[in-house]
Amino acid sequence: MLWVVAALVIYIFQLVMIVFLEHKHPSKTVAWLLISFCFPLIGFVLYYFVAQDYTARRRVRNNRYEDDLLGDIKRINKVTDLSSIKNESMRMQPRLFGLVSALSNIPVTGGNRTIVLTNGQETYNALIEGLKSAKHHIHMEFYIIRDDVIGRIIQELLIQKASEGVQVRVIADGVGSLELNQVYVSKLQQAGVEFHFFLPLAVSLFRRRLNYRNHRKIVVVDGRIGYVGGLNIGDEYAGKHEKLGFWRDTHLQIEGDAVYALQAVFLHDWSFASGQKLWQEEFFPLHQSKGDEQVKMISSGPDANLAATQELFFGALVSAQERIWMMTPYFVPDLSIRLALKTAAMSGIDVRIIIPYQSDSKIVDWAARSYLEELMKAGVKFFEYQKGFCHAKTLIIDQALACIGTANMDMRSFYWNFELNAVMFDRKTIHRLEADFSKDFDVSSELEYHHFTARPRKQRMMEAISRMLSPLL
Repeated sequence: MLWVVAALVIYIFQLVMIVFLEHKHPSKTVAWLLISFCFPLIGFVLYYFVAQDYTARRRVRNNRYEDDLLGDIKRINKVTDLSSIKNESMRMQPRLFGLVSALSNIPVTGGNRTIVLTNGQETYNALIEGLKSAKHHIHMEFYIIRDDVIGRIIQELLIQKASEGVQVRVIADGVGSLELNQVYVSKLQQAGVEFHFFLPLAVSLFRRRLNYRNHRKIVVVDGRIGYVGGLNIGDEYAGKHEKLGFWRDTHLQIEGDAVYALQAVFLHDWSFASGQKLWQEEFFPLHQSKGDEQVKMISSGPDANLAATQELFFGALVSAQERIWMMTPYFVPDLSIRLALKTAAMSGIDVRIIIPYQSDSKIVDWAARSYLEELMKAGVKFFEYQKGFCHAKTLIIDQALACIGTANMDMRSFYWNFELNAVMFDRKTIHRLEADFSKDFDVSSELEYHHFTARPRKQRMMEAISRMLSPLL
């Protein structure tokens, strides 16, 4: 009998600890309480290794190093204020511009030329050409790098450039690229490529940071050309996934001052992953770009005091006056995003969201669908992409701004992943994304509210369970 009492006391202590430590995130608290209730001991062990607050345990950052990087960006960058914005629709929204400007220390940059890259083949072709042009350095960072056809093409190209004397540095996430074998990595390292995993699995467990992943996708070539967006390095992104087939994605190529921001984010991540604080003048060359587009890069992560990704999306949604068009593969919004979407739709704004018809994660798909009914009732229109799997993370607000980046519309991207998004104000870019959305709508089916509400009870039950767990997905 005594052991039963002792077990009960320990169990209650576990629950109290979870409530105490997670009081700032009620939805996360509920998810961990559910896991602990179903699996008392296992649940708390998982919580210990996975859920600890990153900011409470993070390594002290070298603020002087960050200040130096930001100082150099501000010194050589064509800083843009609201009066310099060419897009009249954006100039009419000073509050939105003020929010976007304040979300990071990196300023809105001018003198850029951007190219929207739609889908894998177009992106990889552009990326390969960019890598071939490297003379001084290649800085590359991906959540997933695979040892497959496209992975080996990139590998051989990096080895070739290293043999030419180009500095090549690569970061891969320690969990996202868990399947990447050591033979692949060793071949790069033996050729002179510097390679580091960001929070490898063993380190993540030891430091209790397993839940915090680097989801960024960054490539910088000679400090002149940059790439950011939704694609990783793997055959599935070129449409070769056995089950999902065609892979719909969006990436962005940038020339101009916004590349400084990509470089600074990479160097910060490199400092964390390798322990090296790098600085060379060639990393921040004066740009000769003939572009005149304004771009703002916004990085976010659990090491920051501000949830910049969540603030960006929320601020953009509540500022919309005519239109919100969004594509996201994982739709697990928090309360603020749901309220913003419902309020916009009920106000008569055209709110359309494209989500996958077939998902690569069943539990995430169930969680996403648990949010649809209340939003559809308010007037939000959901479209299921039918051509394959949609993985693009894109957003258009009115004619004012567009966003392409690495962040999904989910709580993982808001609070636990390291993410990077490009916010663009140029009408040409917005129109290009409009055209892409129009094509996507043509191959998508709109969900009908009355049909959706008639889904089986079993599916509703799975959605309810997944929704309680959604803050952890």
